[in-house]
Amino acid sequence: IGNSGPLDEPVVDAINAGDLVAAAVLSGNRNFEGRVSPHTRANYLASPPLVVAYALAGRVDIDFEREPIGTGSDGQPVYLRDIWPSGAEVAEAMAAASDPALYRQEYGNVAQSNPEWNAIAADTQSAVYSWREDSTYIQHPPYFENFPPQPAPIAPLKQARALLMLGDFVTTDHISPAGNIAADSPAARYLMEHGVQKADFNSYGSRRGNDRVMTRGTFANIRLKNALVAPKEGGWTRYLPTDEQMSVYDAAMRYKQDGTPLIVLAGKLYGAGSSRDWAAKGTFLLGVRAVLAESFERIHRSNLIGMGVLPLRFKEGDNAQSLGLTGEETFSLPDLGDGLKPRQELTLHVTAADGSERDISVVAGIDTPIEVEYYRHGGILNYVLRQFMAAA
Repeated sequence: IGNSGPLDEPVVDAINAGDLVAAAVLSGNRNFEGRVSPHTRANYLASPPLVVAYALAGRVDIDFEREPIGTGSDGQPVYLRDIWPSGAEVAEAMAAASDPALYRQEYGNVAQSNPEWNAIAADTQSAVYSWREDSTYIQHPPYFENFPPQPAPIAPLKQARALLMLGDFVTTDHISPAGNIAADSPAARYLMEHGVQKADFNSYGSRRGNDRVMTRGTFANIRLKNALVAPKEGGWTRYLPTDEQMSVYDAAMRYKQDGTPLIVLAGKLYGAGSSRDWAAKGTFLLGVRAVLAESFERIHRSNLIGMGVLPLRFKEGDNAQSLGLTGEETFSLPDLGDGLKPRQELTLHVTAADGSERDISVVAGIDTPIEVEYYRHGGILNYVLRQFMAAA
């Protein structure tokens, strides 16, 4: 999934001491910021031969046409053109690596090939999964706790606080990282409290079956830029009633205790990148009721609706900066209700920290009648379950 493993400590120390923009070159498709390593800010995609060439050169600011990669044993400069593989060499290597006999050998006896997996005890007597409270990988998610057979009316948004104020091109990996679990993060704290040592943290991607880890990991990307705590980067925000800086998760839980709904402010193409369902699920579980952005990536917008989170768009030409929003205001949607229609214009009532009030026009990022239904039910899972219940 893009993780390279830890860098050597002297390398990390040099990067931190010099505030260096370290780079990685990879042939996969995971070039999100901080994904290959939390210490590489610039990540470039390239073909496998180019990855090897950059590794040999040891730098990314090289002009391969004019500069040598290194020096040969004869003392002569070696250029990329000297080592670039021919089509025949590539075909030969691929043929050797894709021998059908290898796959038949590896998969022919798959049922007996992993004794450790086969030794795991499984409950085969029950038709449903037996949840284990002590598991740190799989937990019973709370989506259907106290599930009512009929949806409640769509409620207006009242006195919501901004959990984060983000900029443009916030990816789903910024929202729900899949890489390393930082040792000082809420997810790490949870794992240690449950007896997991740092060496066994694994990654967020491996713990997607545990909502306790994933909720704590939402907005925990170490390169997240939240204007409420600028210039500090990472999964931090301010709990606005007391102006305390804390983790996004801890702030969300404080707001939940207060009964305060939350929104997220963002810029262009919010939710770009891979279609990661946890980016929407984690947002919902943090208590976020709406995301107000200039524009959304299509799939993430749909996923937010699928979790009962309302996407809102600024009107054309508007954004948080042009409207003078600081993220310290409170936000209300007084006309949000059961009459919600696709792309309906809504009034966002904004109260500044000094008590001044104003109204802003925003647009519901719900594009179709069926999306209205999903949102009315609190998400697509609720909608489908109620369909089954009605047919039973």
